[in-house]
Amino acid sequence: MTTETRHSKTMLVIIAEAVIEKSLIQDALELGTHGWTVSEVHGGSLEGVRDGAWEADRTIELKLICDTAVADTIADHVLETYTPHYSVAMYLSEVRVLRPERF
Repeated sequence: MTTETRHSKTMLVIIAEAVIEKSLIQDALELGTHGWTVSEVHGGSLEGVRDGAWEADRTIELKLICDTAVADTIADHVLETYTPHYSVAMYLSEVRVLRPERF
């Protein structure tokens, strides 16, 4: 494969309480992402440990790969809508994809 077959996109990763998973996905799709991947995760931070031992303690990691403008719009929406009420961490990474029509 040549470098021409690789296309720049942005990956937004949202780590959040599982209770808002469906809302996050719906909002992301409405704001322009084409797909998503969710994993159930556990870990700790300055806020404490979330080990997923019971239903209300579950945490998800939502990955979205899209154009930078879409990722920024989704991140801003999550900051405004969810971070005042839920435990949420986010980060953005530049990625290169091989099949850009999927993103």
